[in-house]
Amino acid sequence: MTATERKRPVVAALYRDDLPPRLREIEELAELRLTKADGLAEAMDGADVLYQWHSFSPALKENWAAAASLQWIHVSAAGVSQLLFDELIRSDVTYTNSRGVLSRAIAEFALGFVLDLAKDAQGSFRLQQQQRWQHRVTQKVQGQSALVVGTGSIGREIARLFRAVGMEVSGAGRTSRPGDDQFDWIYCSQDLPGVVHDFDYLVLAAPLTGQTRGLVNSDVLASMKPSAHLINVGRGEIVHTGALTEALASGSIAGAALDVVHPEPLPEGHALWRMENVIITPHMSGDTEDYLDDLGKLFVENLGRFVNGEPLLNVVDKALGFVPVS
Repeated sequence: MTATERKRPVVAALYRDDLPPRLREIEELAELRLTKADGLAEAMDGADVLYQWHSFSPALKENWAAAASLQWIHVSAAGVSQLLFDELIRSDVTYTNSRGVLSRAIAEFALGFVLDLAKDAQGSFRLQQQQRWQHRVTQKVQGQSALVVGTGSIGREIARLFRAVGMEVSGAGRTSRPGDDQFDWIYCSQDLPGVVHDFDYLVLAAPLTGQTRGLVNSDVLASMKPSAHLINVGRGEIVHTGALTEALASGSIAGAALDVVHPEPLPEGHALWRMENVIITPHMSGDTEDYLDDLGKLFVENLGRFVNGEPLLNVVDKALGFVPVS
């Protein structure tokens, strides 16, 4: 059977404000039904595919009874823990995410945080605002060590960039195992209190799962070197915010750079806002000028695979909550 003889799949595309990119390419491959949350049940009636462009909408869970014909769901996000629910996990529906699309951008952001912290860019900016010419010395990045929690596509790209500037990099994942071309060694993330004291930077790039939620607690923070820094480009809930605030205020660790926090957004008046040893950015590490089109490009590629009966990219293990890496 040729591609033109195959039945065109029906794709329900859930969006909130802006339409997904590359709609013409999607329509060349499938019948497209664009919908907002209030019309999702109707759009999914008889649909083969759900393209969850509005990636963090709860509408799928609320309208799951209408999803009987779905074979495949694709979400335009890498972290999917908050999107999975029992009925979806137990179903036969294939679930794919956008793993890898933003990895380079997030890794660049993490490296930028390291350079910012090591060279005290924030301190220089404050002195500039005061019109003060005050000479200081800063830290070398070369030879510094980092432990990257999360050894998937984002963590590996972070390790690659860190190595490019002369840093020593190990990883932490679900299990302890020998290192590879990017990590000197990979520790079990549950053993962090016993290993973090050897590192200058603790970098969080893991998905949020039952195992990583609250992983960085008071025990982990107390075990870090007083000169060490925490960088979080993963998920805010991986860190116990109260314990981090106390560690920063007491000088137990030197500083933190946080692209994600918990709760998010960080409430007005929270102590973290006022700390000079903290950098806060509003969950933007992966958001480059062309990232939306890159996300759309991945869906079009996967839709072509679906139409042709080929294996899909980025299939999530729904029980684990992420795409396993071999």
